[in-house]
Parts: sequence; C-alpha cells; structure tokens
Amino acid sequence: MLIIAGLGNPGSKYAGNRHNIGFMAADRLQQRSGFAPWSKKFKAQVSEGEIAGEKVLLMKPQTFMNLSGEAVGESMRFYKLGPQNIIAIYDELDLAPGKARLKTGGGHGGHNGVKSLDAHCGKEYRRLRLGIGHPGAKELVHGHVLGDFAKADGAWLEPLLDALADNAEMLVRGEDSQFLNKLALATGAQPDEQKAKTATKPAEQSHIRQARGAPKPSLPASGPMAEMLKKLLGGKGN
Repeated sequence: MLIIAGLGNPGSKYAGNRHNIGFMAADRLQQRSGFAPWSKKFKAQVSEGEIAGEKVLLMKPQTFMNLSGEAVGESMRFYKLGPQNIIAIYDELDLAPGKARLKTGGGHGGHNGVKSLDAHCGKEYRRLRLGIGHPGAKELVHGHVLGDFAKADGAWLEPLLDALADNAEMLVRGEDSQFLNKLALATGAQPDEQKAKTATKPAEQSHIRQARGAPKPSLPASGPMAEMLKKLLGGKGN
C-alpha cells in the first residue's frame, strides 16, 4: 500500500496558491484514476483507489501546511506502513515553473510542510517536488508562495498536472526517470534522457600527422641527387 500526500492549505482562500500545487496534483490524481470520492479521516481529506495494481490512499492534510505531518503520520501508523510507503507532492521554490524532481530522503529546504513530515514520518519517503519558481528576493518569497498562480501559468501547470495523473503508474512502480521525462515532455521541456548530445567532429589532424599518414615520395635511385640525399639521410655513398 502507498500513501500519496499532496501538501497544501485547506479552504477556498488558499485554493489557487502556488503553495497548494500538491493539493492540485492530488485532486488531478483522484479525478483521473477512478478513486473514491473524498472523505474525512486522519485530519485529512482522503480517497482510496488503485494504481498499477497497488492500493493507494490519496491524502490532502487539513491541518494547514505547517502541521502536514500530523495527518500523514497518523495514517502511516494506522496502516502499519513506513516512510518508504509515502510519496509527498509539494511546491519547490528552487525549481523553475513546471520543472519536477523526484528523490527519496533529503533535506526540507525550508519547506514547513516537509519539516513536519520529517518530524512525524521520518525522512526516507519519496518526494515529488514541483517547481513554482523563485521571485528573486527573499522578502518576496512569502507573497509569491501564498499568491495565486497567474493565468499565464496555466500553459505549463495544466499539462503538468495532466501528465502527472496520466503517468501515475510509472510513479507508483518507481520508474522515476521515465515518469519525469513524461512530465518534461508535457510542459515543453527537453527530457533528461533525450537531451541531444553535442556531435563531436573527428579531430582535425595536424600537418605533422597528415604528413606522417601521406604516401612517401619516391627518391631517385642514382645520380648526383641520389648521392646527396643518401648523405643527408645518413646513407653511405659508393
């Protein structure tokens, strides 16, 4: 069994915030994969279903972002699971909008929801980080994170969320690189595995190497020129 927890803040006030991209991802998974309607349990909205033959509990913690780990940790202990059975989906300031990264364990990077998960669940869970971009200055971060996505962001946000739901089987099976490539293709980015390798031209030969590879000129066998060449090249005269 897996727990897929999208992180965010509850309530309509926060629904369109960049900080709520984890909730948006969970909603898209619930809509696309034939999950049960949302219900309340474990201080969260939950929905049960199946992906790639694996039982999955989708979660949207309702404890507010800073206490996300309370809900996820409670469900983890109820089902007698470990952190390896958890996938957390959340926003990442240090990734460009639409970029995605997936790893197991690591630091919290200042993300309060991740800090809470670490405290209540341990650190060795899988982390799907979805880029929301950085506003460029520390004092602008709070407003950026808790600000709504701009209308123009829909150009990458909607394809990203659709691709995430459409390729959820790869996520569940642990096919991380293939999954991330699908997300990259959907948002118009170049997938990592298909980055064009710079074609390297054969190294141009130096004039010395060219000379070494060229056919040797024929030398005169007799006469004054032949005698002179023999002396120059170390040969003995008659």
